Amino acid sequence: MNTTTPPTTSPDRLPGMLITIDGPGGVGKSTTSQLVAKALDDRAIPVHMTTEPTRTALGDHIRAGTDTYRGMALACLVAGDRHHHLAAEILPALCAGKVVICDRYLPSSLVLQGIDGIESDTVWRLNAGIYVPDVAVLLNADHHVIADRLLQRGAHSRFERQPGVSRAESDLYHHAAADLRIAGWPVMALDCTIRCPASIAMMIAVPILHTYRERSQACPS
Repeated sequence: MNTTTPPTTSPDRLPGMLITIDGPGGVGKSTTSQLVAKALDDRAIPVHMTTEPTRTALGDHIRAGTDTYRGMALACLVAGDRHHHLAAEILPALCAGKVVICDRYLPSSLVLQGIDGIESDTVWRLNAGIYVPDVAVLLNADHHVIADRLLQRGAHSRFERQPGVSRAESDLYHHAAADLRIAGWPVMALDCTIRCPASIAMMIAVPILHTYRERSQACPS
């Protein structure tokens, strides 16, 4: 992974909150996203759940095409899907004051496109101008634990079928966390090796809940 300091993006903040959840395959992103959304919904916080690649024709094409598209071609497709995702779904939900929980975002691109041989500064350029999350959650765990979970769950893409991928992803997410912090992103790195999904979810949901309520009190509708 390239160690060049990535550019910082600082768009105007919108009324809602964007929470992104990334991590190696098998670490529990989808389960955690669902539990965080439920914890917020149970406390009357408006939530919008989404995922990348998106559930659009382009996103489905990317998801089904990782054996066909590689390197720069895949990096461009993923970045294009993200830019459209922001314009068509995420930003409108944020404007409506919702907490958007996004399963995968830029950190996954830094890692997976890195595995595909694309330098991190190229990934940053392809994603120039994207909305910076209020919290970028990076889940990680001991690579042996992740590999066991991935084996039980089954691979979803060619990345997850590669030998030694759990260790490679785990290491690259540590590098991605450092790059994101340099870029000024608010990173919450959590180790899921021994913590249960419910515990991880509450570690994420509680500060979101507090921040959302503080903002609501400061800017009453």
